[in-house]
Amino acid sequence: MEGAVPAKGTAGPGKPFGEFLKDALGEVNSLQVDAEHAVEDLASGRTEDIARVMLAVAKADLAFETMMQIRNKLLEAYQEIMRMNT
Repeated sequence: MEGAVPAKGTAGPGKPFGEFLKDALGEVNSLQVDAEHAVEDLASGRTEDIARVMLAVAKADLAFETMMQIRNKLLEAYQEIMRMNT
């Protein structure tokens, strides 16, 4: 599609895969830190907005689970390539 712009978090045609992974890991880390701060704020009484805290934790959990699935698929692909070479 001409003029199509890649969505945030997708690799563009000139972006190396390693750079894409690095950016994705940074985003997962950022979500984990945000969730940790939200939980600390709730526990210390700085906020009473439990919905915001639960949303931050759910986002971080989903991002982490997605990252683990990507890791597992990459590992499976690597193992398959190694089996083909033997």
